Amino acid sequence: MMLAKEWKDYEILDASNGEKLESWSGVVLLRPDPQIIWDNGNLIDKYNSINAHYIRSNKGGGHWENLKKTPDRWIVSYKSLKFNIKQMGFKHTGLFPEQAVNWDFMIDKIKKSNRDIKVLNLFAYTGGATVACLSAGASVVHVDSSRGMIDWAKENVISSGLEDKSVRFLVDDVVKFVKREIRRGNKYDAIIMDPPSYGRGANGEVWDIERDLFNLVNLCMDILSDEPLFFIINSYTTGLSKEVFTNVLKTTIGKKHNGKIYSEEIGLPIKGGDLVLPCGICSRYESYE
Repeated sequence: MMLAKEWKDYEILDASNGEKLESWSGVVLLRPDPQIIWDNGNLIDKYNSINAHYIRSNKGGGHWENLKKTPDRWIVSYKSLKFNIKQMGFKHTGLFPEQAVNWDFMIDKIKKSNRDIKVLNLFAYTGGATVACLSAGASVVHVDSSRGMIDWAKENVISSGLEDKSVRFLVDDVVKFVKREIRRGNKYDAIIMDPPSYGRGANGEVWDIERDLFNLVNLCMDILSDEPLFFIINSYTTGLSKEVFTNVLKTTIGKKHNGKIYSEEIGLPIKGGDLVLPCGICSRYESYE
């Protein structure tokens, strides 16, 4: 498992009975996590430092209960990168801290390439990968179907002091965008995608990862440059083995380009012991350069 263990501003303090207690630059949040099936005590009873608790509803969704004064938004830093954090609906904060393992990987690959790198970030959310790639000197095209997420990504770029870098933000359905890029003849040296299990595009297009992922990755082969640097698929879809994603890359980019293909679980350490919280799967192609 690849662990995001170089954080200074983020930490999982404890985990028990379907919930994780996290410190986000000193703001302590208690949020649900279905992976936590063990019992380590009642976290509400154990800690009096909790700012906010996300409580799930039996009817679906849920709400935040602020137990102490909690800022409307605040910033957490990862090395030189800065991200805006907010309490969102359905327990989210706008950042997946385990993705730091990918940010480090991307930055290292881009800096060592010693060439201009053009990155395409699909299902790009609030732009953690976009910020990382820009910081390493790459140009980025950032595509997401949500205008709100695009605006948030722009805030993260500005907070990280990267607003003068080469980045394009597009509100679009990713499949339609890739098809247009094929027709335009545009090419990318690196592609990142964080596809949801299910979702809707900018105009209501329906996405189903089991039905649509392979076709999208296969389409992306026509917009990869002759010397691709990396291709990353992140997934939080339960029930799909990491080998599924390895096979998708082997039967697409692996047939056209030499490089290393592998998949690993990614996770976060839990303070005070040797427990680790699994946080999904990362599948990568990387060139040998």
